[in-house]
Amino acid sequence: MRRRATLLQRLHIDGPLLILLLILAAGSLFVLYSASGKSWDLLGKQATSFGIGLVAMIVIAQFEPRFMARWVPLGYVIGVVLLLVVDIMGHNAMGATRWINIPGVIRFQPSEFMKILMPATIAWYLSKRTLPPQLKHVGISLMLIGVPFALIVRQPDLGTSLLILAGGAFVLFMGGLRWRWILSVLAAAVPVSVAMWFFVMHDYQKQRVLTFLDPESDPLGTGWNIIQSKAAIGSGGVFGKGWLLGTQSHLDFLPESHTDFIIAVLGEEFGLVGICALLLIYLLLIGRGLVITAQAQTLFGKLLAGALTMTFFVYVFVNIGMVSGLLPVVGVPLPFISYGGTSLVTLLSAFGVLMSIHTHRKWIAQV
Repeated sequence: MRRRATLLQRLHIDGPLLILLLILAAGSLFVLYSASGKSWDLLGKQATSFGIGLVAMIVIAQFEPRFMARWVPLGYVIGVVLLLVVDIMGHNAMGATRWINIPGVIRFQPSEFMKILMPATIAWYLSKRTLPPQLKHVGISLMLIGVPFALIVRQPDLGTSLLILAGGAFVLFMGGLRWRWILSVLAAAVPVSVAMWFFVMHDYQKQRVLTFLDPESDPLGTGWNIIQSKAAIGSGGVFGKGWLLGTQSHLDFLPESHTDFIIAVLGEEFGLVGICALLLIYLLLIGRGLVITAQAQTLFGKLLAGALTMTFFVYVFVNIGMVSGLLPVVGVPLPFISYGGTSLVTLLSAFGVLMSIHTHRKWIAQV
């Protein structure tokens, strides 16, 4: 006798993922309201973005992975074209050209979409080849990764470009990349880093690295953000000062408190308990993603699910690391918590892909 599918299964929605995402959505609005200085305008925009993202997630979950795979190459080409448009005539804000602005209609950041398209493209390419990949297939994969990576570095957006690089690299790693090649890449990282320092990185990006090594060298300048974020987190103690009672953000000591440094607000107002609760939700999301990866029935689905899950882990790790002073500041927002419409919709779309991979498996009949 065949087991009857539940409502969520018929809608291709994974229950555990949906519950965790809704908890994050509710919690993030509370934190954002405080971090934004009680701005109902930003809160309304973020809530709207959550709504759009949830709709996108549900819609994407309806498509079978094999259907997605057919359209991945076209999506990659469109993504690269949009990055070229940004490079030629993009909207400039705060010294960076990262957006396409259609006045009165929409402003969006095409590089965000590459966070899904990049691992999907490499997964599509490798799933049609014998694994572990041969050297020529590794070379073609690196070329596919390198084009959007270079365009995003030019914007400049080092944080997003590194996430794009990580997404493609995770697919190669899961595809069985030989260890001697991995070690060769690690060995080449030193000269490549030196070359990037002298020929690619902008002055403000170099200063971020120097500030990371010694934030006290310029406490009223480039070191201000890190010093204040660490002070905010430390002042929260175990249980925090209470919602809306944080002083670092409300007295404007903490810049970018509603975007990249929002976890400092969370730590100040809800303390160690609040940060641990958030980390637990992140851990459960990543764990569920790894379960979906293990249960995927196609090579494309397994490679893509694993890469999206591990990229999400890097996303969380980099933001928390830079806010706590463990990593240089690279401008990576905290997933689902930081304010940002395009990023939010992209993240929820990625979880829609995970749901599709999981719920479109062939069910085994049970007697």
